[in-house]
Amino acid sequence: MTVHTVTAHHLVLHDRIGFVQDAAPREPNGTTLVLVHTAGQSGVQWRHALRSLSDLGYRVLVPDLPGHGHSEPAPGGAVRDLRAYADWLVRLLEVLEVTRPVVVGCSIGGKIAQDLAARYGDRLDAAVSMCAESGPGRVQLHALERELEDSAAAARADRTHLGTRAVVGRRVARGRAELIARMHCREDPLVSTSDLIGWGTHDVRPLLPRIPCPITFVAGEDDLWVDARSVAESARQAPDGRFVLLPGYGHYPMEEMDDFAKVLDGWLGEMKEGRP
Repeated sequence: MTVHTVTAHHLVLHDRIGFVQDAAPREPNGTTLVLVHTAGQSGVQWRHALRSLSDLGYRVLVPDLPGHGHSEPAPGGAVRDLRAYADWLVRLLEVLEVTRPVVVGCSIGGKIAQDLAARYGDRLDAAVSMCAESGPGRVQLHALERELEDSAAAARADRTHLGTRAVVGRRVARGRAELIARMHCREDPLVSTSDLIGWGTHDVRPLLPRIPCPITFVAGEDDLWVDARSVAESARQAPDGRFVLLPGYGHYPMEEMDDFAKVLDGWLGEMKEGRP
């Protein structure tokens, strides 16, 4: 069995301690990946991809966003503006002295990847946005605001479990789908609900035509939360945008796909080959 060494950093970012895993490959290919998790979750979502991507030569950084996983909450409490997460990640990269990374995110992480490409794209080598539209996500904001008042209700865990199972793709084995859903139930409801408010208000559509770096937009065919046609349109709006549809997969490709690392490596190779 291959042994993977992962370093854990506790960094002071915006006056709070932030946590990031750092996997250094044995044979570096020169590219650093920043993998951004989904709403209410943590870097544990990337646990399988981290090892495989490191084997392919990538340095892999997996942060826990403020208030998630091992990271302390943001000074102002739970974050409702996804741009704040993007700014936090920029500071993290400055502290670690990382230049020209590739940012890969899923769900709110995909929106954050788009935000970074739009506002800080001159600092990136490329970006991959998975399972995220560029306009506001389809949620009922007034219902989320009410949930904040009773976010610790026991039914919340059941809703997370059932909601996650509903958007896992049909190609995923039942046991794996159940594991994904159970892992997601470890969320902090207050943080998750605030993240979803961010999902429902974040909009980078006006900035897409000015994204300076290559970006790949990915949608799962079985993702009930995202309109694949809207994602494809975002790819058309970006100067160096690409669109990928994943048949039979849903909202969490990095958790659903056995060969995700190789698939991602292929997308990154296509973006590199497409450069003048």
